[in-house]
Amino acid sequence: MNSTAASRKDDHIRLAEAQQHQLADHPVVTDYDRVEILHHALAGISPETTTTHATLGPWQLVAPLYINGMTGGTEQAREINRALAQAAAATGIPMASGSVGIGLDEPSTADSFRVIREENPDGLIWANIGAGRSVEDAHRAVDLLDADALQVHLNAIQETVMVEGSRDFSNWLGLLEDIVRALEPDGVPVIIKEVGFGLSARTLGQLRDIGVTIADVAGSGGTNFARIENDRRASGEDPIAQAGNWEWITQLGSSAARCLLDAHAAGILSSPHQLAEHHHCELQVLASGGVRHPLDVVRALALGARAVGVAGAFLTIARHHGAETLTEVIRIWLTRIRQLMVLLGAHTVEELQYTDVILHGPVREFALARGVDLAQLANRSGKETR
Repeated sequence: MNSTAASRKDDHIRLAEAQQHQLADHPVVTDYDRVEILHHALAGISPETTTTHATLGPWQLVAPLYINGMTGGTEQAREINRALAQAAAATGIPMASGSVGIGLDEPSTADSFRVIREENPDGLIWANIGAGRSVEDAHRAVDLLDADALQVHLNAIQETVMVEGSRDFSNWLGLLEDIVRALEPDGVPVIIKEVGFGLSARTLGQLRDIGVTIADVAGSGGTNFARIENDRRASGEDPIAQAGNWEWITQLGSSAARCLLDAHAAGILSSPHQLAEHHHCELQVLASGGVRHPLDVVRALALGARAVGVAGAFLTIARHHGAETLTEVIRIWLTRIRQLMVLLGAHTVEELQYTDVILHGPVREFALARGVDLAQLANRSGKETR
């Protein structure tokens, strides 16, 4: 595993972890913090009447949480994937692999991905490849992991910054449609996700139009892959080197909270009673990107996400503390999610969408600009039909 691509994968791990340390050492206000769930002191219910089960596509999840794609392709990545897979198996939550493209192109690296299925033989596993890959590659990715679904990531911004990246994205939508048409009839859902810059309502609409039924908005606020690729470039003090620096591109993209609000305004996300009436045609939206703790999970669920993915917050634990510690951390997260549901009076995950949500600062400005009904969002409790 000594190729340039493998070296890049190890760079990704190192730089992604460095970003997590920086966020921990210098906490910042994120868009999740600008999403206030209004507290009603007598809204609490009995834990006995609360379930964290969530429906996603053909699956019934034990909780609205999944481990999002991180890594693969190197010895170091194999051990991280081993720990992640063991934790997923122990807690029963889904897990997405890192991009298996390197495993398809360089078979010697495939074991760093196969370990996921080996350690989690009965779990829900999503293989991951990048947009621009062929239908044949999609089938090979699923076969590599005996995967239950294929996750395809859209990373045009990252590719643009990457020295060795692609520059032409004109065929992506057509290739995605080909993959959806090839895999969905075989019972393999195709999940489309971003890599930290978000999916707008316009993009979600395009995906829905080609038959995609599950999409992860994967917004900004967590690991920033454009910044990672910029940090991999040679740096210098001369004007030419400075002109080639992409640091400013990190200002592009939208957070998961903004993407969910955008989807609401466009009518892509529906209320729970509308979901019950039109379940067969609904695009199911997931959220990830910058999720720091269980409250962020509940905030995303309250904004309409079906489930929430975590990557960066689990990376350091998996790498330095192993599967046993990560398993206990995930179990604590699951307990806290349930406890927050009890406090908010939500018997089910879907009922979190009846909580009153008040937006602040730039998120409020974004929502207003995109046509979100702020008054309706802030006055949803007590109106549910259960």
